[in-house]
Amino acid sequence: MTDTKKIALVTGANKGIGLEIARQLAEAGVTVIMGARSHARGEAAAKGLSQAGLTTEAIALDLDREETIAAAATTISTRHGRLDILVNNAGIVDAEDGPPSVATVGAARRLMETNFLGTLAVTQAMLPLLRKSSAGRIVNLATTLGSLTVNGDPTSPYYEARLIGYNASKAALNMLTVQLAAELQGTSIVVNSVAPGYVKTDLTAGNGHMTPEEGARLPVQYALLHDNAISGRFVAPEGSVAW
Repeated sequence: MTDTKKIALVTGANKGIGLEIARQLAEAGVTVIMGARSHARGEAAAKGLSQAGLTTEAIALDLDREETIAAAATTISTRHGRLDILVNNAGIVDAEDGPPSVATVGAARRLMETNFLGTLAVTQAMLPLLRKSSAGRIVNLATTLGSLTVNGDPTSPYYEARLIGYNASKAALNMLTVQLAAELQGTSIVVNSVAPGYVKTDLTAGNGHMTPEEGARLPVQYALLHDNAISGRFVAPEGSVAW
């Protein structure tokens, strides 16, 4: 019997915004596959949501280990036969990041490897499954710091946030959104970059003015876009963001 519930994969779903995205999607009636580098932490997070009556399952998925990405795609194909929603949430910051003159090349490399190349690898692995959906949705978790326009605007409140590795990795992620949306024109798959806002999570060291629950709302909204949805957008809680 064909499963009529939407199937979603959320990467980095064991904590922070990812966990809240998984919770809100499951509350909307979606079967949520929760990706995590640590299968044990993923299982614990999924169990917590399952105990609340939500349909979730855990899967091991490390953006820096392509064999886990391939294995996850195979498992999802076997269990569900398709994927309706991909939320590319997993990402990192690095203590050795900073302005271009002082950030270590190693930090920039690690950030690019995970935030951009890892996300690209996950997206490529999941595209065959998304093509089997009648309305595939890809949400790339972006940040306003990934906007070249914002980084070059002295009047922007983000102008002084010079993190060459992190900002560049998210700008590259936005390029993935732009090019993939163009490549997938005429298909049922919609791709968008969504900046959740400044959220209090481990990634921000507890800084921010939004809770993870609040930060998850916009990504979830774009994961659940209906037919005739616009693809290739860059949005934040305050509205559209310039690339």
